[in-house]
Amino acid sequence: MSNIFYTLNVNGEDHQVADAWAGESLLWVLRERLGFPGAKNACEEGECGSCSVQIGEEVVCSCLVLAGSAIDQEITTIEGLSPEGELGDVQQAFIDAGAVQCGFCTPGLLVTIGHLLEKNENPDDLTVREAISGNLCRCTGYGRILEAVQMAAASRRGEKRE
Repeated sequence: MSNIFYTLNVNGEDHQVADAWAGESLLWVLRERLGFPGAKNACEEGECGSCSVQIGEEVVCSCLVLAGSAIDQEITTIEGLSPEGELGDVQQAFIDAGAVQCGFCTPGLLVTIGHLLEKNENPDDLTVREAISGNLCRCTGYGRILEAVQMAAASRRGEKRE
């Protein structure tokens, strides 16, 4: 096994990955090598969605992606969803709706929902449920998550929703 060097574009900035192994997962590289701890390491099998990130136009479980396969692609993590120190609209909606409980699933859900709302500014509940079907939450029962999505969608449409 020879070690390699490469560059990943994460949240709009290039980051050097030095002395790496080609078989490392993107999740491992993001968390341990580059210091982006937002994506959570739970199942390591692509079943829970807690490690969801966006690569290009697709949301993926970063535990299933080899880091080397993400070279020359734009990677967006939870840390890149809003300007540093500020909450994005989906993050604020999660707080307002009480959709954050233990918080372990939250980063993956936020990435997934942000991606959904970029493509569809007025999703119905079935569309939302389908979009988040790969993100498991043991605490909320999803009702408040669905409410948060509708709040964020209304905000993006310029509507006020209570």
